[in-house]
Amino acid sequence: MSIKKIVLHAALVAAALATTGCATIVGDATHLMPVSSTPSDAAISIVDEKGAEIFKGATPTTVTLKKSDGSYWGKKSYSVKISKPGFETQVIPVTASANGWYIGGNIIFGGLIGWFIVDPLNGHMYSLTPESISATLPASATHNNSATNGGISIMLIEDVPAELRGKMVRLN
Repeated sequence: MSIKKIVLHAALVAAALATTGCATIVGDATHLMPVSSTPSDAAISIVDEKGAEIFKGATPTTVTLKKSDGSYWGKKSYSVKISKPGFETQVIPVTASANGWYIGGNIIFGGLIGWFIVDPLNGHMYSLTPESISATLPASATHNNSATNGGISIMLIEDVPAELRGKMVRLN
C-alpha cells in the first residue's frame, strides 16, 4: 500500500472520529426502566420535569424513558409515583447525568466536537439514575380494612402489611 493511500485512510478515519462523539457511538437516546413493587399491582404514574404525565400503569412493568428532551444540554428528569390503597405512596426521582463514555471517551475519540456539539445535542451522553426501581410500599398508618360497616374485607396475602401477617390466625 502506498504512502498516499495510508495518509488518505488515516485522514478518513480522523474525519469520521472528529465528527462523532463517543457517547453517541456507544450510547442510546432512551433507557428501559424496570419498575417493580412489593406488594405488586401498585399504580405507577411517571411525570417528566415539565409536569407532563408520560406513563400510567401498574407494577411490574418496564418503561422506555428518554434521556434528553432534544435540546442542547437538554437532559430529562422524572418523578415516579408508586401507590396502592392501604400503603404509603412512594415517590422516586429519576435524574440524568453525564456517563463515562461522554467524559472519558471523548478524550480518546470525540474531542471537543464530541464534547460540546454532537453528544449534548442528541442526549446519548446521559445515563438515568436509578437504572431500575424496586419499591417496597410500607403499610399506611390506617388499616387496610375498607369495610365501612364494621365488617371485614377479604384481601390477597401480599396486600396484608408484613407487620400484621404474624398476627393472622388460620381459619379452616
